[in-house]
Amino acid sequence: MIRELGGHGIGRTIHEEPRVPNYPDPGMRRVLTEGLVIAVEPIIAAGSGQTLLAEDGWTMKTVDNRPAAHYEHTIVVTKGAPVLLTA
Repeated sequence: MIRELGGHGIGRTIHEEPRVPNYPDPGMRRVLTEGLVIAVEPIIAAGSGQTLLAEDGWTMKTVDNRPAAHYEHTIVVTKGAPVLLTA
């Protein structure tokens, strides 16, 4: 897992609170409330999982040039079952 990257809230801007880690984090105590929209983004790497920001200021690369994979789903938190906006 690439721990410094992960999911986030989505609202008036593309990256908002709350932070949504892509690994088990016992320290996370945030309650997800009805109406919250979050992006869940598991990101894994074949190597060390350490990353660096490319010169373009947006692209992330693995330090050891090993392959990585990133998936994302956007979810709305409801009183019942969550609503998956992407598939």
